[in-house]
Amino acid sequence: MKNYFKKAFFALCLISIVACSDDDDTTFIPVSMTIADFVADNADYSSLFAALERTNLDVTLNSNGDFTVFAPNNAAFTEFLDGAALEDVPVETLEQILLNHVLDVRAPSSSLSTGYVSNLATESNSSANLSMYINTSSGVVINGDVTVTTADIMTDNGIIHAVDKVIPLPTMLTFVGADSNFSTLATVATTTTGFLTDFGAVLSGADSNLTLLAPDNDAFTALGDISGVPAATIEQILLNHVIAGTNISSSLTTSYGNTLATFGDSMDNLSIYINTDNGVSFNGISTVTQADIVASNGVIHKVGSVITLPTVVTFATADATFSTLVEALTTLTPSTDFVSVLSTDNGTAPAPFTVFAPTNDAFAAITIPTNETMLTNILNYHVVGENNVRSSQLISGPVTTLNGDVTIDATAPSVTGAGNTSASNIIVVDVQAANGVIHVIDQVLLPGL
Repeated sequence: MKNYFKKAFFALCLISIVACSDDDDTTFIPVSMTIADFVADNADYSSLFAALERTNLDVTLNSNGDFTVFAPNNAAFTEFLDGAALEDVPVETLEQILLNHVLDVRAPSSSLSTGYVSNLATESNSSANLSMYINTSSGVVINGDVTVTTADIMTDNGIIHAVDKVIPLPTMLTFVGADSNFSTLATVATTTTGFLTDFGAVLSGADSNLTLLAPDNDAFTALGDISGVPAATIEQILLNHVIAGTNISSSLTTSYGNTLATFGDSMDNLSIYINTDNGVSFNGISTVTQADIVASNGVIHKVGSVITLPTVVTFATADATFSTLVEALTTLTPSTDFVSVLSTDNGTAPAPFTVFAPTNDAFAAITIPTNETMLTNILNYHVVGENNVRSSQLISGPVTTLNGDVTIDATAPSVTGAGNTSASNIIVVDVQAANGVIHVIDQVLLPGL
């Protein structure tokens, strides 16, 4: 009986408000009423309330707090279920779908702007909250497909915005398609003919578990005309923006990772140098402009430059560990254009290269020759031409560089120059570029006299 009078009083007050406030787009609930109460007392939201009860989220939305709920009505649920029963949806899945409609703040329509917000649903591999893309250029549209039909229904513990559809859990493809800043990326990835990779399927796959470094439109504009670039090259460039695993920005550290791009015709993935010293940048050429756009199947980091396929020079210049090596290859040896040589495309002699790259500490342990010819001879002693020899392919014995033989110990692993009294340890292996591979060493290799 108590509940009957509560509903009757609510209905009477609601009729009064509708009759007296035709010019006011905001609906105020006249009695003590939570979001859960409003949904329970409105027959057009009976499917939503049944879903909330099934997942116990009716308790959450009946509690004290600050929530914003994008509420689909019965017609929206009917379309979403497509003939299935609500009970056919697993409870865990249904809970995440419902949480995908809930923000943990009060967000009146006047505060909404075009961009990303986080809701209460979570990405399964990282437990990060899912993102929601809101576009306010014409009304309020969510994730490119769902429209707010009635805004600003105010309750005691938050705000309800009625929407015309159930909001599905977004994939990375959802955001690439919804965010106009990614329109060039979407076009290149999904309409270029000749790709072996179905990028649409990759970005929409439920179990993709990937990190997408997504260049915005300005990044593609800065790259220039790619209409004459072979499809196979464009495909590898796009794959060079995808890292396995869901890597939230807070989990990234200054280090090397691998992308889905590969070296030549092999299955060896290209490396990518991640630097977190000042924001997040990749290969020294592309900086994250917006991090952690979280989808149900991975995460997107928006980047300001297209990450072109790296050469061995790319990693040498990006990684501060090699700053002395870079100086030796450029400023200290002006008569030899090492940069151009080491940037040679794979398959064009003397590429590909295997480079044994000494660290700054390795150079600090010797006196760097001021004689350019002597220094050039030392630098050439660290480069094997026309071979991409990864750590698994190292064989103990002599290996011929551009300036004579060094000796490999594949077990250690280490490499020794003819003029060295001890072996140089290989401390990092398989930094894979598109035109060769780098192994980092802790001593400068010295050729014999």
